[in-house]
Amino acid sequence: MSKPDIGSSLADFSAPMTSGKTFQLSDYRDKQSVVLYFYPKDATPGCTTEGQDFRDAYAAFQEANTAIFGVSRDSLPSHENFKAKQNFPFELIADTDEAVCRLFDVIQMKNMYGKQVMGIERSTFLIDKQGVLRKSWRKVSVKDHVAEVLAAAQSL
Repeated sequence: MSKPDIGSSLADFSAPMTSGKTFQLSDYRDKQSVVLYFYPKDATPGCTTEGQDFRDAYAAFQEANTAIFGVSRDSLPSHENFKAKQNFPFELIADTDEAVCRLFDVIQMKNMYGKQVMGIERSTFLIDKQGVLRKSWRKVSVKDHVAEVLAAAQSL
């Protein structure tokens, strides 16, 4: 699978998300942009910190007319618990079949405790209201990442 290119139009897609909703990319054409951030696993230290950072900057993203969605392979019940415990004001997408992960080519070989495993490479994508990929961040380091994403969203 090839990585989507900056400036390319993304295919519309749908996936189940928290609060009993279904994510459909085309439903967010009224937003200036959409942020999809992919993370490895609910309730792990780095993923919790990243989600908290997006939560804490949520009002600024709203001012920029930008919707935020977290994506991982965890189940909806796991996502519901994680979202409630962390008071996330945004929805989490349950990509249990990895269809969205494959679309964005974020499933990569990783080393975990000395073993090679396939997992989500922490990545973030900024998509404009026409469904065009405007910016991507791969192999994300959590520190200061959300500020970078917010600045990019504000510049659209």
